[in-house]
Amino acid sequence: MVKLEARDVALGYAHRPVLSGVNFTVGPGDLVGLIGPNGSGKSTVIRTLARTIPPLGGTVLLNDRDIAAMPRRELAQKLGVVPQLPLLPSAFTAFEVVLMGRNPHLGLFQYESPHDMEIAWQAMAMTGTQPLFRRRVGELSGGEIQCVLIARVLAQQTEAVLLDEPTANLDIGRQVDVLDLMKQQCRERGLAVLAALHDLNLAAQYCSKLVLVNAGRVHAQGTPAEVITEANIREVYGAEHCVYAHPANGLPAVLISPAGAAGRRNGTKGR
Repeated sequence: MVKLEARDVALGYAHRPVLSGVNFTVGPGDLVGLIGPNGSGKSTVIRTLARTIPPLGGTVLLNDRDIAAMPRRELAQKLGVVPQLPLLPSAFTAFEVVLMGRNPHLGLFQYESPHDMEIAWQAMAMTGTQPLFRRRVGELSGGEIQCVLIARVLAQQTEAVLLDEPTANLDIGRQVDVLDLMKQQCRERGLAVLAALHDLNLAAQYCSKLVLVNAGRVHAQGTPAEVITEANIREVYGAEHCVYAHPANGLPAVLISPAGAAGRRNGTKGR
């Protein structure tokens, strides 16, 4: 069974640290949410765990092996990534992009088999992207590209997946569809997923655990109820919010308090 672990990791760029002392584990069946304000280092965590950038300190382990010592092809067979800002050839069709997910499973100079094509086609079915299969990347919207990338990572058939803002550019219906699908993959396949998310309500509803980062460190981690508290939200986001128990399931739900309302509560006049 898969286990992805950050052990006392320090990360950043050109020896400029962004986060330090990062410790967490993503196990089989886990959908772990990485949350925090803009610029707090969520994407940097994803890139470090994906071995796009090396850690400044500490170790990233996959099944108790240092990923720095793993051949890239082997790592790609076990760990898939959906980046926030993908570089895709605009002339490729959506199906060709999804089929790229099979590359780690092919030998040198080996072409995709009918089996590989069937896996890619089924991944497009799961993500609702089959109608796009002949469309070229340059003709797709940002939301459509995002769904194609999720299909690609599913076609890769890895044990663990890193998602950097997987619901970006998606309407609320597609956001729910994507997170429902990833939750299903965790439950049925034992997939281990780490997802950087901006929407605290989606994170609370879908994630089994949350890691909240801010000011160069992990501010809090645990269940959604342990992490999404009024105190943590106020300290990290610096805004007035109200945290309630969702009426359907009791999970935390965050409502914004407009500045004027906050002022009236404090006995001052809002502007």
